[in-house]
Amino acid sequence: MTTNMAERSRTAETGLNSPGSVTGLLRESSDVGGDDIIAGNVSKYTVLPAGYCGQPKKGHLIFDACFESGNLGRVDHITEFEYDLFIRPDTCNPRFRVWFNFTVENVKESQRVIFNVVNFSKTKSLYRDGMAPMVKSTSRPKWQRIPSKNVYYYHCPDHRKNYVMSFAFCFDREDDTYQFAYCYPYTYTRLQHYLDNLQRRNMDYFCRELLGLSVQRRQLDLLTITSPAENTACQEAGGKVPSMPVASECRTERNLGRSEVGGQTSCRCIYCIYPK
Repeated sequence: MTTNMAERSRTAETGLNSPGSVTGLLRESSDVGGDDIIAGNVSKYTVLPAGYCGQPKKGHLIFDACFESGNLGRVDHITEFEYDLFIRPDTCNPRFRVWFNFTVENVKESQRVIFNVVNFSKTKSLYRDGMAPMVKSTSRPKWQRIPSKNVYYYHCPDHRKNYVMSFAFCFDREDDTYQFAYCYPYTYTRLQHYLDNLQRRNMDYFCRELLGLSVQRRQLDLLTITSPAENTACQEAGGKVPSMPVASECRTERNLGRSEVGGQTSCRCIYCIYPK
């Protein structure tokens, strides 16, 4: 594996003759900095070397991102050890490309690879300060961080001056499916289960309402949290109402806390938590 990944020059093979599918279209667009717009995730996409004919063998990696919170729109085979990965942009903001979450299977024991996520939109990233992608596998379902010494974040002239995050990884179990993610995934389904559990607790200071539906007909919840002991008094107080997007269970649990400090804060404020 080479150490001067930012310096090399190459021609990427798209592997369009590979089994599997890319559930989307690629097109050139000048309104997003010249980057390809990628619609749809790869689905059981086998990446074969250029000119290869025949059935895939062990070590011909199969990529998949067709699952909740998955994001991987395109894979280019560079060498036996290296792959360029393109992530899909946010639905309503094609200039914003950060999140990735995908699986890899059909690996070979002791197979070493470099994955280059080549179309990041952020100029600054915590990857430059020691943050590393997450990985887990079917036999080891707990998320772990890839060692930061194997992660590189740099400005790459080979990819239209995009920022690239490269990480080296060694597969150690042939029968495992490996999953890689930008950070700990938090799915919509998990959020709904959490809100359902809160609602079943019948707390008089917690209210869950339907704010509306998303374009894909998903429920958008509005949460209102007031004082545990003085729900009515707090509503009449008319204090400042801070609003925040739903980002984690920790924030909601903090606002639901029954501690003395939490109670005093809630009595002065009504917390409205809405989806972003």
